[in-house]
Amino acid sequence: MTRFFYTLAIFALLPWAMLHLLWRARRQPEYLHHWGERFGFYGSAPADAVPPSPTFPTFWIHAVSVGETRAAQPLIAALRERFPDCRILLTHMTPTGRATSEALFGDSIERVYLPYDTPWAMRRFLHHFRPTLGLIMETELWPNLIDACHAQGLPLLLVNARLSERSARRYARFPRLARRALEQLTAISAIGADDAERLRTLGAPAVSVTGNMKFDMTPPAEQLEIGQLLRARIGTRPVFLCASTREGEETLILDAWQAKVGVGGTAALLVIVPRHPQRFDAVAQLVAASGLKMQRRSDDLPVAADTQVWLGDSMGEMFAYYAAADVAFVGGSLLDFGCQNLIEPCAVGVPVLIGPSTFNFAEAARAALEAGAARQIANARELVEQALAILADEPGKVTMGEAGRAFATRHRGATQRTMNQIMVLTGKVNPAAR
Repeated sequence: MTRFFYTLAIFALLPWAMLHLLWRARRQPEYLHHWGERFGFYGSAPADAVPPSPTFPTFWIHAVSVGETRAAQPLIAALRERFPDCRILLTHMTPTGRATSEALFGDSIERVYLPYDTPWAMRRFLHHFRPTLGLIMETELWPNLIDACHAQGLPLLLVNARLSERSARRYARFPRLARRALEQLTAISAIGADDAERLRTLGAPAVSVTGNMKFDMTPPAEQLEIGQLLRARIGTRPVFLCASTREGEETLILDAWQAKVGVGGTAALLVIVPRHPQRFDAVAQLVAASGLKMQRRSDDLPVAADTQVWLGDSMGEMFAYYAAADVAFVGGSLLDFGCQNLIEPCAVGVPVLIGPSTFNFAEAARAALEAGAARQIANARELVEQALAILADEPGKVTMGEAGRAFATRHRGATQRTMNQIMVLTGKVNPAAR
């Protein structure tokens, strides 16, 4: 009965969802594409799709957006190594997630949008693709999707699962719905003990702690090469990178930067890379309004000596930006967005600064601070002060960078532990039966 009312609510919200897509399309036209997929209509398979085979497993991985898609990279590599002929389907909810999978995997996988969580759409999705095994990255609990998989006997795993206190409180408002969804999952692999405990409190019957697969993401060699090219374009100037910044953070950073260094008061270059590509132009306007001289990465030109801000308006180059930086602030932490992925700059060996909001990476942030790989700041003024202090302390900068690499290496292994679970389940599943 609880799921019945949930389904009614989903239907009532569908008109709003379509209006939301139209609204988002003002800045990102890709939201107008593939609408049928959001309702479970996929038509014929794409011409470049890997054809389904009854003799090989079909692994379906749901990765909502950019972060989850990147986190799935080591898992997909491990699946391909163990099952060379497998078919891999990646589902998303955002165009940026879809674009990220295109950049990472090209035509080697299939990708579609996961439908809105209505029973009929989810049944159509499962009937069309007939997966052997489902893997949901991080924490996306869709009751009708989970129920449809359970009804069809499809093993469904929640992997790299994280659940912040804030998210746990939201799910706890609907205890029966959350408990039922968690009970119907085949297995749950959490990134940390705190996440596992919150999931158990909501009703998950069995949760294992496997660690965070984002530690298994090694910096791609081609990205490091691009980083060297970017650094050559910058020259010998110190580089302070503000990566994956969210709305509102850039204004605070620019104000603090101007207040501390004034106009032309430092040789350091401030590099800003907004989290969402649809905000590139808006951030460029903020920099222009600040009076600071700016260049854009998309101009594909060397950085002039008098350029004060370099706007990283490119997709899929985050590791390259980290490789070109001397110190990096990880966005989404200065304001209450929960922090973006701080593991990436640590893996590259860049000293890391994070703000007070880290609930999306609480355990990783705590461990990075303890390891000396990161420092936490309270506000934008302190952020700029700490960044300039690190830039001026070469031995300290090197020590923090080495601590970051050691920290990232020490926590690897989650992908293999997750694969161990998958191997147990695939041993019980006959792909030809699906």
